Amino acid sequence: MGTVYEFEAKTIDGAAQKLDTYQGQVLLIVNVASKCGFTPQYKGLEALWRKYKDQNFAVLGFPCDQFGHQEPGDENEIKNFCSLTYDVDFPMFAKIDVNGANAHPLYQFLKSSAPGMLGTEGIKWNFTKFLIGKDGKVVKRYGSMDTPEKIDKDIAALL
Repeated sequence: MGTVYEFEAKTIDGAAQKLDTYQGQVLLIVNVASKCGFTPQYKGLEALWRKYKDQNFAVLGFPCDQFGHQEPGDENEIKNFCSLTYDVDFPMFAKIDVNGANAHPLYQFLKSSAPGMLGTEGIKWNFTKFLIGKDGKVVKRYGSMDTPEKIDKDIAALL
């Protein structure tokens, strides 16, 4: 079915980055937003990144404004918010769509690889998370309510 390594995305600074840069790492890919009730999860995501980054793990944040207009800023505003409010240091990417006709190809792949409840592919809200194994394949999908702290044990098991 393929792997996440086949895709490319723009970093929050505008540079194209092939995801094969992360080959051999466990990844947690998350659609994020700055003005959401789940935004405090940035703290837990950063804690996971700091805890495991030296063990071939990365959190990849993809800002998205498709849910309640909760990510209205441009990339510079998002970057500043994440840095100043949550001291985010994990890799962040440019704002994308995760649903609809303009959904980023990476998210089309993630959704088809790990459908949500009742087999629906659409992302329901901000802070939906996809855990990727070292082989680049999707291991599990988590909803917005699944906190980074709850996912920690699953990440540790893959490392």
